[in-house]
Amino acid sequence: MAEQPSQAVQDYLKAIHRLGGVDRVVSPVDIANCLQVKAPSVTGMLKRLADAGWIGYTPGAGARLTPAGLAEALRVIRRHRLVELFLTQVLKLDWSEVDAEAEALEHAISPRLEQALAEYLGEPLEDPHGHPIPSSTGELRHRNLQRLSDFRAGQTVIVREAQDDNPARLRHWRELGLTPGATVQVLHYQPLDDLFEIQVAGGLIRLGSEGLAGLRGELIQPRDSSDD
Repeated sequence: MAEQPSQAVQDYLKAIHRLGGVDRVVSPVDIANCLQVKAPSVTGMLKRLADAGWIGYTPGAGARLTPAGLAEALRVIRRHRLVELFLTQVLKLDWSEVDAEAEALEHAISPRLEQALAEYLGEPLEDPHGHPIPSSTGELRHRNLQRLSDFRAGQTVIVREAQDDNPARLRHWRELGLTPGATVQVLHYQPLDDLFEIQVAGGLIRLGSEGLAGLRGELIQPRDSSDD
């Protein structure tokens, strides 16, 4: 495993990581759906990844990253998110455009260029969509976030992450002000219609669970009056 892994290997390792393959076995069907490839080709690739030591693989069950596979997945994720941030901050591309561009560039970045990007950007902690950027030593911060659709009336939430694989949805969220760092007040929820009424930056928005799908945040705890 001394040589640089191929783009296909990196894509598989990143997909397995995204599907939770650090802590559990990920099924070939889920991997096929994530990568939008046919199931038979996944089976063959998983065998090759296992032979190379990137994953543990049980036929009929699925795959789980080995320490080597995890380290490589995090390297690719780090480069991807650094590129996204560079494209938005420096080249001023919209956050809806940069995921596809980073997918193409992440495989071509050398360790030296990765380090230069990180230093230029000030060793950033998050990408434009709020996702944590792995450190140069392979550490990835874990946060206990919930889907925005899990919160209910009376709660105030701060948006932390936005799923980045749907450009149209990202553009819509930006228009509504639903970006990382935004404070959202959940005013009402109508379960029969699955309709949320929320307030963002003084504006009133009505969205269903599907309209909020991909947004994750954390509850802002109310101040204890006894602290005053």
